[in-house]
Amino acid sequence: MTREVLEFVDRETAAKTLLGFLIAGVLLYLFAAGVGLRQVSDALAEADPRWLAAGCLSTALCLALWGKAWQVVLGVAGIDVPYRRLVVTYFAATFANYVTPLGQAGGEPFIAYVLSRDTGASYEDSLASVVTADLLNLLPFFSFSAVGMSVLLLQAELPTVVKGLAQGLLVMALGVPALVAVGWRFRERVRGGVLRLTEPVTRVTDRVSVEGVGRRIDDLFEAFDRIAQDRVALVKAVAFAYLGWVFFALPLYFAGQTLGVPVDLLLVLFIVPASTLAGLTPSPGGLGGVEFALVALLVALTPTGTAAAFAVALVYRVMSYWFALVVGGGAAFAVVARS
Repeated sequence: MTREVLEFVDRETAAKTLLGFLIAGVLLYLFAAGVGLRQVSDALAEADPRWLAAGCLSTALCLALWGKAWQVVLGVAGIDVPYRRLVVTYFAATFANYVTPLGQAGGEPFIAYVLSRDTGASYEDSLASVVTADLLNLLPFFSFSAVGMSVLLLQAELPTVVKGLAQGLLVMALGVPALVAVGWRFRERVRGGVLRLTEPVTRVTDRVSVEGVGRRIDDLFEAFDRIAQDRVALVKAVAFAYLGWVFFALPLYFAGQTLGVPVDLLLVLFIVPASTLAGLTPSPGGLGGVEFALVALLVALTPTGTAAAFAVALVYRVMSYWFALVVGGGAAFAVVARS
């Protein structure tokens, strides 16, 4: 067990993660110094701990609901795990994702391995089920953001830069699901195209093989087929995913309430998806990139100064990122220990 886990958390990976935290921390400090440390600290001093607790609770409920969606998808694949056990595993997966630059590449392989150890299912089935559940959890991102951005574009006079971003996100919110649908309709062609792209890679490394990639794609398609054919399970999984996304977005509203800076719920539907894309920056959990994006959007869309906006961004990240990181870290230790 120890050797396999260390493959995911070797010294090089740990060093890169720590360096990412350090660089992001320095950038955040310099930004705070630029907008005024005193102003930021004064804004934070007005924080209402009740709203802060509400935001943390919202994050916990979000992850618990997404874990329930996981359980539904895994059940369709014949992987039965008690929910109270699986929800701990899901928090551990969140921790793995949040400390990995660019996110999902770290959590899913690790958690699929843990699931295979916990349940006796094959690693391939576990990974395909986990990826399927996570893709279902992306559906609310696209639909909620499409609604929020559509209404915002119709009702509000937006700054030119923000309007361009909103239009781009709207195209993405509508286009990505359409591309996924087309890709599924022509999945055999997609499979062939991926394998052709894989061939040059196999010439420079023996860690990737065309056969191995083909098996992984087939496993993923089979997982999609299973959940698509079980309509009841599909509806349940999507319902949990949507409800979880509501609690994922609410901490931004609660962060505003914490500091007495009202953030309209309509704006939340736009700002949260837009700032989430900033999480693709090469730092753990998008640290730094998400905060800067939040500040820019809050200043552009609300009558809020830069210092107050930065304070809201920091409180929001405490609720949605640091809280999940701490709880997920404890869950990760528990998962490794029990395995």
